[in-house]
Amino acid sequence: MSRREEAESALRKDMFQTIIGSFVSPGTRGTDLNSELLNLELLAYNFHESLNLKPLFVDMRRRIGEGQEHAQDPRLLAEYQGYSDRIERVAREIARKQMIVLEGVGQKFDRTIDMTGDPVGTTLESAALKLGSRQSNFTIDILDIDRTRREVLIGLSVDTPDSVTGRQTKSATFSVGYFDFPMIDNTRLTGGDRCAVVLNSMTGESADMTVVLFPGAYASLKEKPYYSEVIESIRQANLGTANSR
Repeated sequence: MSRREEAESALRKDMFQTIIGSFVSPGTRGTDLNSELLNLELLAYNFHESLNLKPLFVDMRRRIGEGQEHAQDPRLLAEYQGYSDRIERVAREIARKQMIVLEGVGQKFDRTIDMTGDPVGTTLESAALKLGSRQSNFTIDILDIDRTRREVLIGLSVDTPDSVTGRQTKSATFSVGYFDFPMIDNTRLTGGDRCAVVLNSMTGESADMTVVLFPGAYASLKEKPYYSEVIESIRQANLGTANSR
């Protein structure tokens, strides 16, 4: 590693520690959501390609929800609603940024879930995507819908013919929401390729999703051990604070 790379790495580490420190400081945690949300935005925009931010987004959503439950003043309720809209907007923008990169090196297809009725138990139209010489066939089953959290529980099945080992089938069950980012939350397929499912939007009428197939090199995590350790400590600290109330 060159001196310039070492300097950049040290700068990013210092930046990370400075921002993340605001989440664990006893003097600030839980007292100023606006400042913490700003720090989450800075963290997301600078580290979204290498850091699993979902725990922080989920924890922030939980705390905003608790504030909404206890708020009586209409102005305070509107403020919390603004926070809720803001974290969703940031998350969707981060997912969009990552999808632009992945779509540029891979293949994708879009699907829409009809939300006017009960879509649970339905199967979306299957699709085939080809990356290099490998073609994969995708099937998505809708297993559950959480309209409040805007999450969809899906069953994903991916069939990939292989001339050596025969047909390979990868099955996975997972929830997809606004806080799932494709470079981090993805499924490993035959040959090392990856696929990810992104929830673009959800309303009372429909939910729009995109499935992207991309080279595994674009899903490699680059975070240092201290990133994950600090994130986990934040989650535990906030849960402890919530349980003590």
